[in-house]
Amino acid sequence: MLETRAIVVHVQGNEALVEAKGGGGCGNCDSEKGCGSGKLSQMFCSKPRQFKVHNEADARVGDEVQITLPDGVLLRSSIIMYVMPLSLLLSGGMLGSHWASDTASRDIYASIGSLLGLIGGFLLARWISKRQLVAAVARPVIPP
Repeated sequence: MLETRAIVVHVQGNEALVEAKGGGGCGNCDSEKGCGSGKLSQMFCSKPRQFKVHNEADARVGDEVQITLPDGVLLRSSIIMYVMPLSLLLSGGMLGSHWASDTASRDIYASIGSLLGLIGGFLLARWISKRQLVAAVARPVIPP
């Protein structure tokens, strides 16, 4: 189970808007042995990260809470958001190249097929991720 600390910013019904504490990474940014990815994320992400989570603990504004995400959700989401559009990009390029009537137009057809595959992949990934959130499969939670 993935966990992180956060502070509740806003509560509405059984939903809470939380602001994640820390700059990301493992917390070893100040030591010489750390890789510094947290400092890198602070450089590119200037405003605090806020997330909407399910509030099972009935937390109030200002409370520091532990946010949990079930095992496997991050890997599944990464596959949906990265691998699926990339696979459809490559498949669209191959189909476009295959449908070309002559050798001269093969690159144009492959480019159009790749673009359509990529757009279709992102749209499909968005649709799947919205279905997962509605089904509460990939929803972060403030446990009781």
